Amino acid sequence: MPKRKGRPVVHAVTVLALLAGSAYFTYELRKDEQAKLPAAQTITENLHSSGGATGKQTWERLNNPARSVLRDGKGAVIATFTDGARTATLKGPTRTFSEPSNTSTKLVTDDWVRLMPEPWTKGAEKQQWFKDWFKQYYGSEEDDIFAFAFQYIVGAPVKKDDQGIQYAGHAYYGPLKTDGVDRYEQTDFYDYLGIPYTFRDGVTKYPQQDRLRSVDCSGYLRLVYGYRARYPLMSDNDHGDGLPRTADGMARGKEGVDIIKLQGPSPWYTRPQNIDVLQPGDLLFFKMDHRTGNHMDHSAIYLGPDTEGHKIFISSRKEQNGPTIGDQGGVSRLDGNGFYAKLFRSAKRL
Repeated sequence: MPKRKGRPVVHAVTVLALLAGSAYFTYELRKDEQAKLPAAQTITENLHSSGGATGKQTWERLNNPARSVLRDGKGAVIATFTDGARTATLKGPTRTFSEPSNTSTKLVTDDWVRLMPEPWTKGAEKQQWFKDWFKQYYGSEEDDIFAFAFQYIVGAPVKKDDQGIQYAGHAYYGPLKTDGVDRYEQTDFYDYLGIPYTFRDGVTKYPQQDRLRSVDCSGYLRLVYGYRARYPLMSDNDHGDGLPRTADGMARGKEGVDIIKLQGPSPWYTRPQNIDVLQPGDLLFFKMDHRTGNHMDHSAIYLGPDTEGHKIFISSRKEQNGPTIGDQGGVSRLDGNGFYAKLFRSAKRL
């Protein structure tokens, strides 16, 4: 289970204690509301995917983007590793992910997205670090990026670490503003956790108690890839190395590989013509709001095709009030001419 990385900060205890009463009351109301909703469904089926094929495995180099693929004895791709990226897709047992409270969409996939200890380079399959990592995770059913991501949708069960900190369970986007319509943004992973967190650059951030169990779109990605999968995190968009704080910071940052580059004139840029280069686990970026200037203002995780063949994603959204593959405020699809599809702009592979 994840361990608390943030170092204890003594003077934060008093502040947190003063706010604990109101935070607890808000959380209890949310628990009552959540108890009435259908449970999330995550099913792992004991089926043999292409990864179970026998015979000699072979490596192949491909371009656009530069990557190495591993094929089984029948020629089927069983793993993909992209130059400069730490995320890899491995074939494994088929899983079904669904969100029955918000959509009839289902994801049935044999892709397992995992984080390698180092960015991939040509020929890395010969290095010992990779051999050790691949031996441990190929065929493993240990939680991956997809499993982490679906542990925050409506109905997801609560999970706590050995210190009693809840690190999984239904997440919200953020509390309503005074207008009763819009929701507050700027809710990061430590707001969901309800603990102070010290980043690698020495900066400590403190949770906002009215944002307990909440993450905005980029905070959700940082919760999944950073706190859960241990990808390095920046304290903001400008200091240190790792995943930046905002969607725009991630889209324009140096971490990972640009799979679909931002194109066209600002501030709205242009919709990509070809999205077939996307791979499960890629980060997606959208331009949705004129108030954010030329910034990308929404982010998501690409999942692949659903059971109807649509390219879908999961993200934390205001309209749904939290992580979802649902339909409220626009279906979670990149293909077609829906709301999100028309506003999709770029993608990155960490």
